[in-house]
Amino acid sequence: MIGSKQISTSEEKEIARNLPCKRAKVFLESRAFIRECLSNLLDIEPLEIPLKAYPGEIPKIPKELGNISISHTKDTLIVIWDENRIGIDMEKTNRVFNYKSLAEKYFRKHTEMTDKLKINKNYVLKNWSAVEAAIKWDGGKLSKDLKNWKYLKKKGKIIHENKKIELQLNQFEYKDWTISIAMQNKKYQNDQFVICDYGNNYF
Repeated sequence: MIGSKQISTSEEKEIARNLPCKRAKVFLESRAFIRECLSNLLDIEPLEIPLKAYPGEIPKIPKELGNISISHTKDTLIVIWDENRIGIDMEKTNRVFNYKSLAEKYFRKHTEMTDKLKINKNYVLKNWSAVEAAIKWDGGKLSKDLKNWKYLKKKGKIIHENKKIELQLNQFEYKDWTISIAMQNKKYQNDQFVICDYGNNYF
């Protein structure tokens, strides 16, 4: 893996200088990782990729180069690319959280859950991950849109009734992560994915 400082633009370095030390390190390394992934895919030098990925904002590349989406945990980053708009989310499968409270507050009326017996941690985690992926596809905000997405696990879909959006959903587990991918009018098969695993040494 190329060092992050070697494939960081002057703008990215300037942004990093105004961030806390730990966050600056993650910022530079994550953008370097995105650049390296896109460089391998698009056959463009990493520093020549017109990537705009400001802190707290959805990363973007020009439409003629396709679409990207990212998700990260404490020590891992995943990047996905497609010709069409796409959203991805990654969650630790063993994540500890109050899944019952989350389900009751946000998901009960917008899922296939009809009674408390169907509320289990794995289902709620997949629901949360699906919504995150859909919000990234839509370019929305978690605080505003969390309650409006309806997760249909059995149909492999997630819909936003107010906006009349219906997305195809691909969910699978890789090592100790649950991964959700949301797209419109397209559904991947699991063997169509290429996963580049750099382990936990990058961050």
